[in-house]
Amino acid sequence: MTRQKLEIADIFRAHGPAWWQANAGHVSLSQLKVMSAIEACRTEALGGHVAGCAECGHHHIAYNSCKNRHCPKCQGPAARDWMAPRAEDLLPVEYFHVVFTLPAEIARIAYSNKRAVYGLLFKVSAQTVITIAADPKRMGARVGMTSVLHTWGSALTHHPHIHMIVPGGGLSPDGTRWVACKPGFFLHVRVLSRLFRRLFLDGLRDLHRAGQLAFFGDLAELADFDAVTAPRRHRCAEVGSQQSVLGGGHVGDYHGRTGSGEECVPGPRRRQRRQSCFTKEAQKSSSD
Repeated sequence: MTRQKLEIADIFRAHGPAWWQANAGHVSLSQLKVMSAIEACRTEALGGHVAGCAECGHHHIAYNSCKNRHCPKCQGPAARDWMAPRAEDLLPVEYFHVVFTLPAEIARIAYSNKRAVYGLLFKVSAQTVITIAADPKRMGARVGMTSVLHTWGSALTHHPHIHMIVPGGGLSPDGTRWVACKPGFFLHVRVLSRLFRRLFLDGLRDLHRAGQLAFFGDLAELADFDAVTAPRRHRCAEVGSQQSVLGGGHVGDYHGRTGSGEECVPGPRRRQRRQSCFTKEAQKSSSD
């Protein structure tokens, strides 16, 4: 006998009310709306339509989906559709996983200025990797990458970060040959961190000067950019570089899962190095 598959919606229906009561005051309205959408997805609560066969007379009722971006039922097919063209771009080379993370203060600003800050995060993370990889002292190659934005972490709290998959090499400046990185090593995390931090804070200040950032309610205290962007305030900002020893097909599968909201745990053969995204000057000031 085939065991019925347990879904997240089933867990929400069975235990959601008790969980809401136990966590009253700690769950936001947006989170409650997501849970309600997942519970109602493809049920009679959202209505539906009837498909019928004109020849045999068979009828099938199909209920509407919630289309919420957090719903695994809705985002599973969307992730597969997104991955199909991405898989065609994968190369038979070593790939690396790089993560760009924002500190808590900037994450609070991003929550109320999503389009501006998330766009900046995409732009600056890509610019950082392209710039360092193009340096003849590092790799001297024009690299490409695929990036996915996560706006929450494994604890289901707001935690914006970029997952980036980068091939271990790129084209030479003249475009005539492939330049590979050292086996098992992409770029120095410390160097990536410094450039990422500088470019992101410069871009954030430009957005502020252009009036493209809004500060409402308890965010008013963050309007003082000299305090928010001080180097010592960014010890939690990280750039992580992680070797992937998997082939192109597995890399595509990884990005398909992260794109649909699943976190992937690194295997034992991958090496991970993280470097806090603040300068030696900040280290010195924090120790004074």
